[in-house]
Amino acid sequence: MWDLLLLDCHAATMSADTDTPYGAVRDAAVAIQDGRIAWIGPRSALSADFEDLTREVRSLQGAWITPGLVDCHTHLVFGGNRAVEWERRLNGATYEEIARAGGGILSSVRATRAASEDDLVESGLRRLRALTAQGVTTVEVKSGYGLETESELRSLRAATRLGPLAGVNVVRTLLSAHAVPQEFRDDRSGYVDLIANEIIPAAAREALADAVDVYCETIGFTPGETRRLFAAAKAHGLRVKLHAEQLSDQGGAALAADCGALSADHLEHLSDEGVKAMARAGTVAVLLPGAYYFLRDTKAPPVDALRRAGVPMAVATDCNPGTSPLTSPLLAMNMACTLFRLTPEEALAGFTREGARALGLAAECGALERGKAADLAVWRVDDPAELAYWMGANPLAARYLAGREQTAEA
Repeated sequence: MWDLLLLDCHAATMSADTDTPYGAVRDAAVAIQDGRIAWIGPRSALSADFEDLTREVRSLQGAWITPGLVDCHTHLVFGGNRAVEWERRLNGATYEEIARAGGGILSSVRATRAASEDDLVESGLRRLRALTAQGVTTVEVKSGYGLETESELRSLRAATRLGPLAGVNVVRTLLSAHAVPQEFRDDRSGYVDLIANEIIPAAAREALADAVDVYCETIGFTPGETRRLFAAAKAHGLRVKLHAEQLSDQGGAALAADCGALSADHLEHLSDEGVKAMARAGTVAVLLPGAYYFLRDTKAPPVDALRRAGVPMAVATDCNPGTSPLTSPLLAMNMACTLFRLTPEEALAGFTREGARALGLAAECGALERGKAADLAVWRVDDPAELAYWMGANPLAARYLAGREQTAEA
C-alpha cells in the first residue's frame, strides 16, 4: 500500500530518458512509499481502485512538482561577512589585490577560527533556511575558512549538524586547499603536507567529509599540488572535485577529468582542450553565475562549447561571503539564463538532475523517477519556465524530503 498519493498536479520529472521538455507529465499522479517514489505517471493510468491502495490522497490543486532542488556548490559555513571588501571592490580594488593584501578568504578565516561550532551552526542555518525556502532538498557545504585542522573539522561538524535542523540532505566537502593561511605564507609546501598528512586523514577518520575540493588557481594551488591532494583524498576513500579556471586557465578542468573528479566548477577561462577532456570523462561542469555577477566579470564560461560537447551542466549558488553572497537558487537560475544564456530547462536541470550528478547522487535524487528519493518541490506556477523567469518572487508551495512535507522551520 502506498503511503501518499499526490494528485491534481503536473510533474516536471527532469528525466533524461524523455524528449518531452522538462520531462513533463501533465495531470500527473505521484505515489510515495517508504520515502521513495513508488509510481509516477498520468493520472489516467491509475487503476480505478487507487484510493483503496493509498493511506493518504492529497490534491495539489494544479501545482507543478519538480525534484527538490540540489545546490551542489556552497560555502555556507563561515564566520562574519565581507561587505566592507565588497565596498572596496566597488571603489576599484580587484579581488586579487584584496586577496594578496591579506583580505579575501583570509579575512573570513580569521572570523571563522574565532567562531564556536554553535556560532557556525547558527549563522549557517540562517543561510541554509533561505535556500530551503526556495525548494532546496540537497545541499553541498564546503569547509575552507578554517585552514587548520581543528577549525576545518569544526566547520565540517557544523555542516553535519545543519541537515536535521533544516530538513535537508547535506553533502560535506573538505576544502582546506582554499588558500594558504598566514602562518604558512613562507612554507606553502608545509601547508600542503598538513592537508595531505593530517587534515584529510582526520576528516576521513571521523567520517566528516564526503569529498575533497581544491582551489586550483594562480592565487590558490598549483596543478601539481592539486594532484597530490587528490591522491591523498582517494587514498582515504574520498571523492574529488575542483575549483577550476575561474580567473585563469591552469588546465584544471583537464586535470579534474583525468583524476575522475565529480565536477569542475566556475570554468570562465575553460579551454577547448578542457571541454574535450570533461566530455570524455563525463565530468560535470558546475556554473556559478552568482560569482560572475558579483565580481562583475566579463568572460563567461563557454556554454555553447560545453553544450555541443555534451558536457553535463549544473548550476549552483556558490553561497559564500566574498564573491557570491547569494541564497536564492531561483535567482541563480535566472542569472544562468540571462548571463550565461542557458535555457530555462537547462537551468532547472542544472539545479536538479545535473546538480545531483555533480555530487555523485544521480541514482538517488535529481529526477522524479520510480525508486528515487521522494524529495520534491511544489510550485504555484503555470509553466516550469517561470522558475527561472521571475526575479525576486518565490512560488514555492511545499517541500518534501523523503516523502515528508517539511515545515518552514525544519
